[in-house]
Amino acid sequence: MTRRILGDLDRRSFLGGAAGVIGGLSAPSVLAQTTSLSAPEEGRTPTRHNISSFRSLDWRPYFQNLRNGAILVDTTSRALHFWAEDQAVYKLYPSSVPLSEELTRLGRTEVVRKVEGPSWRPTPSMKERNPEWPDYIGPGPDNPLGTHALYLSWTYYRIHGTHDTRKIGRKSSNGCIGLYNEHISELFSYAKIGTQVLLI
Repeated sequence: MTRRILGDLDRRSFLGGAAGVIGGLSAPSVLAQTTSLSAPEEGRTPTRHNISSFRSLDWRPYFQNLRNGAILVDTTSRALHFWAEDQAVYKLYPSSVPLSEELTRLGRTEVVRKVEGPSWRPTPSMKERNPEWPDYIGPGPDNPLGTHALYLSWTYYRIHGTHDTRKIGRKSSNGCIGLYNEHISELFSYAKIGTQVLLI
């Protein structure tokens, strides 16, 4: 009986994991919530692995109003939420987040500049950690900022696209928030100078 239950759990874990991998390879506009249950080792409880933890949120616990629209970045669930000022648009996007707590800045800021086809320069601290990195990369497929960038009031912080889609949904950035290029392009069209941003 125990062997049969564990066999069923192994099968479910495999199918859930395979579905997650296949889902990760599909179009980035498809957001799915998948939870797989690993078969427990003897004497241990099952472990849950959240492949995606996306869920719709209401803006009210986070913002007093939606003047100029609002962006919430949840670094735990690795998701970015956008609400338009007139509440006609709500968007939820998977994102990359900073690699470590030291690189993560939380709190309130706002969009101060919008750039289509941004260029990129490493920050002094990035250059210190990675002296082999180039000093400048112009717009194009090698640019770490992807196709669009929203510059925040915090120096060096951006919400931007990426050509390296493997980074989305992971701790993979040096402080910025990354989106698929098609998502940042859409967000870029909605966000304004002055759009409120909160990172939690």
